[in-house]
Amino acid sequence: MARLDSQVAAVVAEVEREGIPPWHALSVDAARRVEDEVFSAEDVPPVARVRDFEVPGPAGGIPVRVYRHAASPPAPTLVFYHGGGWVLGTLDSVDAVCRGLARRTDCVVVSVDYRLAPEHPFPAPLEDAYAALEWATEHAGAVGGDPDRVAVGGTSAGGNLAAATALRAREFDGPDVTAQALYYPITDFAFDTDSYADHGDGPLLTEADMRWFWDLHLRSPVDGHNPFASPLRADSLADLPPAVVATAGHDPLRDEGAAYADRLEENGVDVAHCHYPELAHGFLSLTADVDAADAAMDEVAANLRQRLE
Repeated sequence: MARLDSQVAAVVAEVEREGIPPWHALSVDAARRVEDEVFSAEDVPPVARVRDFEVPGPAGGIPVRVYRHAASPPAPTLVFYHGGGWVLGTLDSVDAVCRGLARRTDCVVVSVDYRLAPEHPFPAPLEDAYAALEWATEHAGAVGGDPDRVAVGGTSAGGNLAAATALRAREFDGPDVTAQALYYPITDFAFDTDSYADHGDGPLLTEADMRWFWDLHLRSPVDGHNPFASPLRADSLADLPPAVVATAGHDPLRDEGAAYADRLEENGVDVAHCHYPELAHGFLSLTADVDAADAAMDEVAANLRQRLE
């Protein structure tokens, strides 16, 4: 097993010095406040234009933030879903990641502030994610995007929503999705993998955190068997969009992400599986402090660009 990157280890040590409790040890409100404090960076990559507005959703307006950098319109469009276990996360908490992707993929990035559990359990987050995709395929041109080149992507729980959105579009003759970018995604309601055994105590994400997130997200454990909650459980992954799947060696979600990439490939889907043995969960949020994470973002961005050409 590769050793944890020394710069990631320094980030973990700083979190420990700050005395930040694990997510599952906090109330939902407190965890949301801490998550915003930790991940809402002030020193963020500049982009040419950022706009906040709302798009129609099944339960009212869905806040979105649209990023454009140097790409000439019409540019590929990336509909992006933040992480946070379907419980945490805001447009601000993923702002730096979206800016980095806008700069490195030449995409218009549409960041989606979907409804969160436990107030809005499964399938509410997915319904908002899908509505945002529908909006982008119809209106991307208004924000400089190409409605004929629309990808979905996300980190962690957002990667789960991106995969499930692509599945739903296939199953119900929905919008054409050009590509999917799944960064350390949650793909299965299960805790029996080697990566959970090896890294269930973290760093940065633990098995106890994931059990807490799943418990708040699902209406009952039965939902965990639904492929729109656990995409790895879909009967077939054939005819899905080309994919970029990123996994980290020191991540309890490593094996389910790798399994999803393998199943996509077995089902004839073009897949770039980018694995980083020395990195941990959430590494795209660490590019300012971790050189290997910065290089990883370059690689996953380049692979997505290729699939959107």
